[in-house]
Amino acid sequence: MFNWLSHFFSKRRRLLRPRAPHLESVAASSRFQLSPPIEVNADRAYQQSPWVYVAINRIVEAGALVPLRVFRLEGEKRIGIANHPLEQLLSRPNPLTSGFELLEQTIGSLELHGNAYWFLAGDARGVPREIWVLRPDRVSIVPDAARVVAGYVYEIDGQFIPLDAIEVVHFRRWHPGNDFYGLSPIAAARGAVLSDRHMSDWNRNTFGQDQGVPAGVVNIRDFVSDADYERIKREWRQQYGAGARKTAFLRGGTVEWQHIGLSHTDLDFLQGRKAQRDEILNIFGIPVGLVSENATEANAKVAERQFIERTLYPKLARLAQKISQELLPFYGANLIAEFDDIRPTDTEARLAEIRAAYPLLSINELRATYFQLPPVPWGERPAGGEGNPPLNLPPMNQGETSPSKAVLDELAQWERFALNRLDKPEQTRPFEVTSVPDELAFEVSAGLLFAQDRESVKSVFAGVRALNS
Repeated sequence: MFNWLSHFFSKRRRLLRPRAPHLESVAASSRFQLSPPIEVNADRAYQQSPWVYVAINRIVEAGALVPLRVFRLEGEKRIGIANHPLEQLLSRPNPLTSGFELLEQTIGSLELHGNAYWFLAGDARGVPREIWVLRPDRVSIVPDAARVVAGYVYEIDGQFIPLDAIEVVHFRRWHPGNDFYGLSPIAAARGAVLSDRHMSDWNRNTFGQDQGVPAGVVNIRDFVSDADYERIKREWRQQYGAGARKTAFLRGGTVEWQHIGLSHTDLDFLQGRKAQRDEILNIFGIPVGLVSENATEANAKVAERQFIERTLYPKLARLAQKISQELLPFYGANLIAEFDDIRPTDTEARLAEIRAAYPLLSINELRATYFQLPPVPWGERPAGGEGNPPLNLPPMNQGETSPSKAVLDELAQWERFALNRLDKPEQTRPFEVTSVPDELAFEVSAGLLFAQDRESVKSVFAGVRALNS
């Protein structure tokens, strides 16, 4: 064997192979089976575990709210396509499903089963006209030595429906032990989910019907007949008995109570359930601060940011790249799909970066780099120098010798807004400009970046009025 391998590797390969040599073996070793190897108890866990339900609902409902955009690539530029046909299709994928429900079911299937499937129904031109979500527990992959995946089989009530590979979009999570199916978080959280459910069942049974601990013992020291014994029990229960906590009756002798069970306190029951909750939420990527009753407002904000950046956004990126790879080729080349970037930005860091770049860049460079705005004819001059930038501004209204009353009124409102915001640093909402010309609004905004106190804010607007009076 060693000599054979040495002989084989002695031939130095100068070109890359056109096809991976292991694909045929992978397909051949993965025999077709009608029952997909997914977590069979996933649906039950979602229905019976409150923390699994909470975790998945947080993810799917937040993800379903984020819109998807289609862009055309032209070199290094991405040009947005307004109201692209794919965006229209995703907003109403079929007569029975809304766009929210489509993403909700897709992301939920990935979290529960590690797999999600879309069936594409096309029009006469072969372009997708409808999208239907398939249940992952009914879908089986058909391996093929030449194509890797020949197609899919959908099983329902003993019927086997073959689906071509081009008709199905398969989203899946990474599975280290399977080449075709994804691994669900439920499989990793199985131990914690079962433990939490058993603890919940034990708690319910403790206080359930006929499961309560006897509240006391009635000891009848003197011997009585069977008829009197039954009469005493009946009369006692009629007057003092209640529900599941029945009173124990013993006939004759001295009775000694010995407790052999463990109470909720002995078991540290609440802490145990919290530990199971934290483990389940961590597996799904839900920060505990989002659901903890002891979380402060600051902790909750940090938890929400972590959830968006480290959990939700990567899941949306997985969906978008698969849609770009398998759906957008129906509409042409050089198209990509992306969900809106919902990751929170550090406002202070962004402002510091803009302040540092302001003396070095032109107005157009600032507009393109930090505000994603197109260039303007007056934007080739430097944005500013050291310190407060010089406001060498063009006239407010081209062709007029003085600014209009609407512009002056809006500048006054803007000045009051900027002064009030100095007293409320947590306020990040920008001033909505409607009457001030774009070039002037940009220069005023840039000047306000350097305004750290009330006097500097007033000087920005005073300079504007002086230069345009």
